[in-house]
Amino acid sequence: MAEPAERVGRSANREYEAEVERRRSPRAPLVVRIAYSTIDALFSEFTRNVNEGGLFIETDNPPPADTRVTLQFKLPGTDAPIQARGRVAWLQQSGEDGPAGMGVEFENLGQDAHALIDELVRGLKGR
Repeated sequence: MAEPAERVGRSANREYEAEVERRRSPRAPLVVRIAYSTIDALFSEFTRNVNEGGLFIETDNPPPADTRVTLQFKLPGTDAPIQARGRVAWLQQSGEDGPAGMGVEFENLGQDAHALIDELVRGLKGR
């Protein structure tokens, strides 16, 4: 027997809230162009937020969860692009929680990039 739609919606919302609570550090709003690639395609989209653990990419056509991606983006005030590898950790459909897209967890982020992102997040949160 199928669950009522209202219960399914509340259950999904609790799962999303649990995901947010598991983050090790807060995300800061940041809109920058990001290039990312999967094993067989290259894309260019925009981020919505970032922390040193990952970022959210707004896209109507995200790859499936657990897909490995290669990322390249520039932070405001920096000259060199950040390059990293990551994993699509979760997907979001367009709706009440915001635009459609994917949460990407960094799997290979250098120390310098980690420090730049941490500094940026602290600066944006301090505003």
